[in-house]
Amino acid sequence: MTNLKSTVIPAAAMFMVTLIILTGCAFRNLGSNAGDKSLGTPDYTGIPEIPVASAPGVKVSENKKAIIDYSNTRSGYVMVKFVEESKMQARVLMTVPDKTQYIYRLIPGGDFEVLPLSGGDGEYTIEVLEEVEDQLYAHVLTKHIDVVLDDEFAPFLRPNQYVNYTRGSAVVRKAAELTANKTSDLDKIDAIYTYVTGNIKYDTDKAAKITNKEIVNYIPNPLDTLNSGKGVCSDYSTLVAAMLRSQGIPTKYVVGNADNGNGAMIRHAWNQIYTKEKGIISVQISFDGTWKMVDSTFGASFGNKIDQFIGNGSKYVDDKYY
Repeated sequence: MTNLKSTVIPAAAMFMVTLIILTGCAFRNLGSNAGDKSLGTPDYTGIPEIPVASAPGVKVSENKKAIIDYSNTRSGYVMVKFVEESKMQARVLMTVPDKTQYIYRLIPGGDFEVLPLSGGDGEYTIEVLEEVEDQLYAHVLTKHIDVVLDDEFAPFLRPNQYVNYTRGSAVVRKAAELTANKTSDLDKIDAIYTYVTGNIKYDTDKAAKITNKEIVNYIPNPLDTLNSGKGVCSDYSTLVAAMLRSQGIPTKYVVGNADNGNGAMIRHAWNQIYTKEKGIISVQISFDGTWKMVDSTFGASFGNKIDQFIGNGSKYVDDKYY
């Protein structure tokens, strides 16, 4: 039996509820069934194809409680499902090649969850855990997987548990509208970044509630952020990631520590975007054929003064990628 209360949960809880930017910013695991669904029969005119995850059962580790489908590791993800219905919690503990550990939520009796292999090539350990008492978890199923990706960008080009969207969602439609007639990735990035920073307001009330633990286990949902027009750093970052990925632009949702502008390092979320093009976007970030940082939260709050926060990137320390 694993006592997550004394080992994993404290670190995870801090990770989830203390992503504070200015007055507060937080994120939580995003379930693949968290509300980004199309209604009726959508018109896909002008909307690109979206890579869809699947669990074909070609490579599977399973028992009566859980299923790990690792048929598509070359495409950058695994599918995990907790089969039994239960009022208790279920989690996945994923250890990536550099030994960083990621915690994902499973809904007992729910659908498969899409979990990205964001640590690149190498050995992963996938552990399914079941809560047996309050915050006490037992191992249900474990699988060691050797991963060789077809494309290093594969984990960051499709929806997953954290960055949730569908081809028929308003998020994807808005991204298609914003990028219509734009041929370069840089122009598409600029259009989406400009829209998000100009139309999504920082939600100080939500931030305060998260900081005060009035809101716990918060799930960022790009569709909710788009519809409400407000959010905290995780909301900004997952919306940007969803929009850009839907346009085929590799985008990471990054969680780590950042300087709040006063010399204090705080938990924060932002994006890294890949493009082979060269050029300058509206917040004076240069893209030169490598991963570059985009902070839409600070961009929305501080506009052209964002460079004092981003600087040369030294004020940001990456922790996890989704």
